[in-house]
Amino acid sequence: MTPSNDDGILLRAIQRGDEGAMATIFDRYSRVVYSVALRVLRDPAAAEDVLQDIFMQIWRKPESFVSTRGSLGGWLAVVARNRSIDSLRRRKPSDSVEDIVLASPFNLAEDSERTVMMERARGVITGLPAEQRKVIEMAFFDGLTHSEIAELTGDPLGTVKTRIRSALLVLRKAMQA
Repeated sequence: MTPSNDDGILLRAIQRGDEGAMATIFDRYSRVVYSVALRVLRDPAAAEDVLQDIFMQIWRKPESFVSTRGSLGGWLAVVARNRSIDSLRRRKPSDSVEDIVLASPFNLAEDSERTVMMERARGVITGLPAEQRKVIEMAFFDGLTHSEIAELTGDPLGTVKTRIRSALLVLRKAMQA
């Protein structure tokens, strides 16, 4: 009796619930199925899972093998390969997203900290008296010198310097808090 004829008889016996026939099929083909799965998955535990799934399928639905398409051994090897590939596709990445380091030409932490500090500074500047706010903006945002500010506002140079110094003290105190 050829193995293909014998496999057909064993599969019919499995349909009737013959555990001995299932054990014979398992003994005959489990090494092939496991080695194909292991070659694809490179993980013994995952290969064992594929092996178990395939033989559970044979036990539950032995009619899923169609003998006119080829040998049972060949069919099992193809099924093992396909199931293993499916298993690879379902795998989640092994690295946690938090563990992945992305290269960036920017220091995002510094940029974020700078943004927070700028927002705080804007809030403090907005809360300054109008005269102090005006001279601070002219000095730091427009780039004007103390003398130029005094000339544009018509205020004495000493008053401009005092307003700028007072505004900077308020700003420093707020930023240190």
